[in-house]
Amino acid sequence: MPASTKEAVRVAVLADSDTRWKWGALTARRIAAAEPTGFVLRGRATPTARQLAETGASQLPPREVTGAEFLREVRDAAARGEGYDVVVLALVGGTVRAVLEGIAELALERRPVVVTGYVGVVYEKLADGLLLRHGADVVLANSRHDAERFRAVYEGVGADAASVVEAALPFLGGAPYAPEAGRDTLVFAAQPSVPVTRADRTYLLRRLVEHARLHPGREVLLKLRSKPGEHTTHLEELPYQKLVRDLDTPPNFRLVYGHMGEVLDRTDLLVTVSSTAALEALHRRIPTAILTDLGVREVLGNHHFIGSGLLTSFDRLDADVRPEPDKEWLDRQGVAPEGSYETAFDAARARVAALLAGPALPPITPYYTAETAPGYLPGILARHRLDVTAPEPRDSGLRRIVREAARGAYRHGVQRVAPVIRRLGEL
Repeated sequence: MPASTKEAVRVAVLADSDTRWKWGALTARRIAAAEPTGFVLRGRATPTARQLAETGASQLPPREVTGAEFLREVRDAAARGEGYDVVVLALVGGTVRAVLEGIAELALERRPVVVTGYVGVVYEKLADGLLLRHGADVVLANSRHDAERFRAVYEGVGADAASVVEAALPFLGGAPYAPEAGRDTLVFAAQPSVPVTRADRTYLLRRLVEHARLHPGREVLLKLRSKPGEHTTHLEELPYQKLVRDLDTPPNFRLVYGHMGEVLDRTDLLVTVSSTAALEALHRRIPTAILTDLGVREVLGNHHFIGSGLLTSFDRLDADVRPEPDKEWLDRQGVAPEGSYETAFDAARARVAALLAGPALPPITPYYTAETAPGYLPGILARHRLDVTAPEPRDSGLRRIVREAARGAYRHGVQRVAPVIRRLGEL
């Protein structure tokens, strides 16, 4: 039965970090007007309860699961007649490809619409990340700029580009920037893995502390993503909390945590290398600066801001010279404060609604298969226990277990296949 005849759309979000949970949960509300059922993958980047709460994405915390447990939930919900209509995969590319494989192997009578995308600026692994996500019904692009790039990649390799839908970052919002008399706050949005070396991170930290000394009447805040021992989307080898111990900091310099939107509420200048926080700030008309001190390089991600008018250095900021954003660039990036943001998700909503209202969806057909990428795909699936390298790949590992459980559940009821379900959950 098409989901359009139901009272409400059922949405599941599977994420692998706090940032991706925020993106996934808010995306679900934007495209399906539904409160999602949340799941986070158990792994090295599994967020803490504090991190999840600080995203502000949902009042209901997501449940921690393995990939196999998530697939079992999708299968069991379908068997109960409460199947998910939409599944949002807020994951890295390789994991998206693995979950697509798993959902395909469930052989559901009516599978969910699968939606995926990116949580921010796409500055590396563009082709690889996109091709790993191919096979989802909707691949969201956060801007016109990204939509054009995504379609060009798919079309360039002969893959169907119809899944690419232009949207925007779902967490843009907040009150427009309003200066307050007597307030002067600079916020540096740190990133866990940009830059990566001790020398570069120490350099940025020293320049930030020196800026605070040069401007004693200015509050200088270092906004950090995680506390020691916590993990984020990207692994942080050298946390600023440790590096700052070696410095003598002035009283107007502080480390801060918390929801980025709340920090931006009191920000007069947002400084970063390439954090997505820059896009949030620009949408709210908050003055924003992208640092060039370490170069304009793909590895840093600040090359994404070429043409933005925002590239500058600490020397200029120390002299109170602030950059001005290019309006045309803002518009192409989907962060223009005027106009189109309220309708940015209309196309995605329409596509999802059309897929739900139509007949049962066709089989998932990713670009990367055992035929197109026989030297690459098996390793990706093996990491997620979906190995296709066995002599009879269609009967290997989790693929066989998932298929047996799914068919048994439909033919004989869940109780008859409990042993198989237990095996699935043990993976």
